[in-house]
Amino acid sequence: MTQVLAQETTWVKCPSCSEYQYKRRLERNLRVCTACGHHLRLTAADRLALLIDEGSWVPGAYDDIETHDVLLFRDRKSYTRRLEEARERTGGTDAALFGVGSLAGHRLVAAVMEFGFMGGSMGSAVGEVITRAAEHALAERLPLLLVCASGGARMQEGSISLMQMAKTSQAIARMHEQGLLVVCLLTDPTFGGVTASYAMLGDILVAEPGALIGFAGPNVIRETINEDLPPRFQTAEFLLECGMLDAVVPRAQLRSFFAKVLAAHALSVPEPSIEPTTITDPEFLTPRPAEAIVKLARARERPTTLSFAAVAFDSFLELRGDRMFGDSAALVGGPATVAGRTVMLIGHEKGSDTKESIARNFGMPEPEGYRKALRLMRHAAKFGMPIVTLIDTPGAYPGVGAEERGQAGAIARAIMESSRLPVPIVAVVTGEGGSGGALALGVADRVLMFEHAYYSVISPEGCAAILWGDRSAAAAAAQALKLTAPELLRLGVVDGVIPESTPADIIAAAAGLRGAVTHALTELSALSGSDLVDARYRKFRQFGSTTTPLIGEQS
Repeated sequence: MTQVLAQETTWVKCPSCSEYQYKRRLERNLRVCTACGHHLRLTAADRLALLIDEGSWVPGAYDDIETHDVLLFRDRKSYTRRLEEARERTGGTDAALFGVGSLAGHRLVAAVMEFGFMGGSMGSAVGEVITRAAEHALAERLPLLLVCASGGARMQEGSISLMQMAKTSQAIARMHEQGLLVVCLLTDPTFGGVTASYAMLGDILVAEPGALIGFAGPNVIRETINEDLPPRFQTAEFLLECGMLDAVVPRAQLRSFFAKVLAAHALSVPEPSIEPTTITDPEFLTPRPAEAIVKLARARERPTTLSFAAVAFDSFLELRGDRMFGDSAALVGGPATVAGRTVMLIGHEKGSDTKESIARNFGMPEPEGYRKALRLMRHAAKFGMPIVTLIDTPGAYPGVGAEERGQAGAIARAIMESSRLPVPIVAVVTGEGGSGGALALGVADRVLMFEHAYYSVISPEGCAAILWGDRSAAAAAAQALKLTAPELLRLGVVDGVIPESTPADIIAAAAGLRGAVTHALTELSALSGSDLVDARYRKFRQFGSTTTPLIGEQS
């Protein structure tokens, strides 16, 4: 018997692949199976040790919180007895704790759930802990990190448990209203009333690989609708594909990921502006046939948003999902830093080879892409981040599914809401600027373009097919559309042009982009939010008025 007990305490069976793991090795690997990568559950204490700087943790004021059996509930055991057993097993008073600490030197408030205490179910005590954590973060003007692990509401407390969903949600709402960061880590499992309240209300939503996350549990769903569920249903990876999460991050990388998130939302100190090389006089640009410009703009070797993010910017943290349906790979975005300034970088992404271009829909976003862009723009406005958009798209994706999911409405709302955001916006056409799919990222205080890019109401081929009745007339259509940099400067559609070489060179292009963007942001940062919005209104109000220059006669 002694030998059997020793073996049980020395080896741990992975619940996913059934491989036995040497316990000490498993603990060194943060309880991640070395055979299959399955993330075993951690206690609340383990979570704190993983994420919080050593010696920085100060427990919050929650010793006075008591869990009462207000319903005198009894199933096979009394609720009181279940509470006693849970306390003996975990050493905690209930299923959540909170306190103040630091993560990579950034002070924050953290609330962590303990799944081992009655399945992390949310009763009045858990709701009170989460609410007090949010109130403390609000009072101290600190970010809030919520680590979630729960089977849902605590049935033994009936409707009092249900009310915790409203109580915690309104506490998070107050943080959003005050412009404070809320980050949620969803671990295995996170279900029910916790998922349908504070767990999904963060500015940033992150999950561990393989974590099960949802409202109703899979067994309940099967029994209710009597259907087979799709593979990987309700896993973190499934939710990421459905646009509900910003990222799925392996446990070993969580600390560094959160450090980047916190750094991106900390006060930035801009460096002195780089002298721009932007051209504002069309006479200083070398005229080229429109057909040649279109060919250059579409060249496979042109830098993409992700390549600019890697070379022109000092850091970039991609955030994903529209929080409604999906995550369009044709549009990427997230906080970035450039010359000491944190910005929200958003851009079309075509990919760097054929396989990636297909995966990214050749830079043509679905509605989910524009909803993601708008979500990130709102995020930027909440935290006072300037917005930098990089435009390179043939246009919005015109497929049946896109129409069914509201392509036009998604573009319209992005255009409308971006026009009213009280933060500086700089848009740069880096390649193709195709139609409303481009303009959705183009309502900006400064609109720039690369010398060999184009910006047009429609593709030359589309224009030729409609007005010439022949797609082969695309060269004539391109010339007639006046879509090149010199012509757009004369029209006032763009404010400046970034010179570039032929063929496109990422190092030179990145330097030009960096200089143009930082100079524009330095100028715009001197204006108040209301002044930015008013000036943006006047900027676009003028188009089509009697002051619009006529350039057709100059051709």
